[in-house]
Amino acid sequence: MKKIRYGILSTAQIVPRFVEGIKESSLGEAVAIASRTYYKAAKMAEELAIPKAYGSYEELCKDEEVDIIYVATYNKGHYEAAKMALTYKKHVLVEKPFTLKLAQAKELFEVAEKNGCFLMEAQKSVFLPISLQVKKAIQQNKIGEIHWLQSITSYPNVDHISWFHSLDAGGGALHGSGSYPLQYMQFILDQSITEYYGNATRKKGAADDQVNMGLTFQNQVLGTIFISVKVDIPSKLTIYGDKGHIEIPYFWKTKQATIYYDDGRQETLIGEFDSEFVFEVEHVNECLQNHLLESPVMTRNMTLDTVSIVDRLYATWLETDDNSEKYCNHSISMLK
Repeated sequence: MKKIRYGILSTAQIVPRFVEGIKESSLGEAVAIASRTYYKAAKMAEELAIPKAYGSYEELCKDEEVDIIYVATYNKGHYEAAKMALTYKKHVLVEKPFTLKLAQAKELFEVAEKNGCFLMEAQKSVFLPISLQVKKAIQQNKIGEIHWLQSITSYPNVDHISWFHSLDAGGGALHGSGSYPLQYMQFILDQSITEYYGNATRKKGAADDQVNMGLTFQNQVLGTIFISVKVDIPSKLTIYGDKGHIEIPYFWKTKQATIYYDDGRQETLIGEFDSEFVFEVEHVNECLQNHLLESPVMTRNMTLDTVSIVDRLYATWLETDDNSEKYCNHSISMLK
């Protein structure tokens, strides 16, 4: 069966882990990597045993031996890089956040459709074995009717990301980690978000360092999301039903979850793997084999809805800028 040939656009810290997922997949093959400087690309190509290195993104996009391009630039660069790849009629997988603005996201999907290209936002969490087991447990009514989901994400050390506090670069707690819980919750419930609000702490001109969000889903299920780089607390997602709850530590990369039943019983879910990226890669490979232009799991609508929420919250927070650290509050019904 024909290999799916990946071009890697960027030499960011996430790239070696993603390439490991490609190598573990049944049909994926990393054939080229690009950076804005040839030295960086060549160095990582040697480290990861990738045959070709390019000193510009456009050179990679022109490579006829590349089937799909994985975009892993800094957040603001996602839109331009993905648009370039799509313009050269390459299939594209874009790291989170997909884009910073809703108009950009809509444009990318329009270009992809026009050029007959597959386009998907990278979201490894929904393809993990544990995620599928949790979703099945909910469908089997193991914890009864779902009433509330709570996500806590703590990143106390972000100094290694030089642009994290830059709004212009697309930094911030919500940009950095918001896509994970927003999309994971929708995937688990098979429900979209109908209403949301959010508040954050940030200094004038700087990106947010803490975010607290409230969500309402279609069936009146409620959700809360807390993201912080200021406190060091356990990261986990908990799903509460009327017969028990499911706790998923580090849900975006976990190998284990626990079901706690109200009668005192516990059930442990296990999903082993070497690379947490391999399942996402296998899904993309299958989509390309079947000539799909859109993932049936990480859909266009889910990505657009997520970008819309994040874009509108940041716009609102910026409107309330002042000279000190501030809590910014906004409540809004999502427009579909």
